Amino acid sequence: MAEEATEQAREALNSGTKPVAESHKFEEARLDAWMKQNVEGYQGPLEVRQFKGGQSNPTYQLITPSKKYVMRRKPPGKLLPSAHAVDREYRVISALYPTGFPAPRTYGLCTDDTVIGTIFYVMDMVEGRILWDQSLPGYEPAERRAIHMASVKTLADLHNTDYKAIGLEDFGRAGNYMARQIDRWTKQYKASETQHLDTIERLIEWLPKTCPEDDQHSIVHADYRLDNMVIHPTEARVIAVLDWELSTIGNPLADFSNLLMQWVNGAISNIPDYEKTGIPSLEDVVAEYCRLTGRDGLPDLNWYFSYNIFRLAGICQGIVGRARDGTANSPQAAAMEARVPLLGEAAWKFAVKAGAE
Repeated sequence: MAEEATEQAREALNSGTKPVAESHKFEEARLDAWMKQNVEGYQGPLEVRQFKGGQSNPTYQLITPSKKYVMRRKPPGKLLPSAHAVDREYRVISALYPTGFPAPRTYGLCTDDTVIGTIFYVMDMVEGRILWDQSLPGYEPAERRAIHMASVKTLADLHNTDYKAIGLEDFGRAGNYMARQIDRWTKQYKASETQHLDTIERLIEWLPKTCPEDDQHSIVHADYRLDNMVIHPTEARVIAVLDWELSTIGNPLADFSNLLMQWVNGAISNIPDYEKTGIPSLEDVVAEYCRLTGRDGLPDLNWYFSYNIFRLAGICQGIVGRARDGTANSPQAAAMEARVPLLGEAAWKFAVKAGAE
């Protein structure tokens, strides 16, 4: 019951909209003028609200009498290098939408900081279900299985997309993706560091030495999970994948192993006998992904699990750093500091399973 109450509280905290936070306000008349000039079919008047969820790029609901839009922007203030790349989000979504992949339609990117203070883009508001609780309470077992398998299919569709054919050949450097990601998250962690942790230091030393070679290259979302997608209101089908700021060209196993974290160190792993609830087993999910992507099997996943938890520690530490600097998009950001040591310990346990000593 306590875990259920926690998930309900998390959903209430992240779902829906609120008045725009004081630190993220801007001159709405300037946005209205930009929309009139750049968004096909736009007609005001304009009402602006802010989505509750998310720690990174402030996201707004733009309401007009006939249509709703979504705006994503860089947050104001001091930012980490390469973070909050809304221009890259805009580019990958715009390239995927015409292929039929479930990405929202985009309307325009504004790189002029004088409009609202930072760069931003506008896209469709896709109406559907965002499922914060991975256990899917209130659903029948068959529905639970279908929704989780739909998320696997959509990820496979992304990895099967010919990124060169849709103009994304230069969206990222093919090769050494895992090594570059380790370097990136190490630098982010160090730039935001607020405490010294031995487990993190051991991971920073061990991960680069044991990094596997990339066997394939594809578009990677890099934050793919159930609550970063919109599910059809009544069908077990993904109708929009959201939050593309970390996307690039890279190793698809980084994406897939990140999705698997719910089974090994996340909400699903905490459900006793979760298969009885209809949620597919880890083995079933791996087999389905392999079937859809034409793989014969996957290498030992423990290294990838260790990396993904280390990466999450870097993300959380970045939030802690922004809270310290006064630019975080959530009053709960400072609480992340207590989570980082636990992530370091969990990542090291998988490193040991992968052969670390």
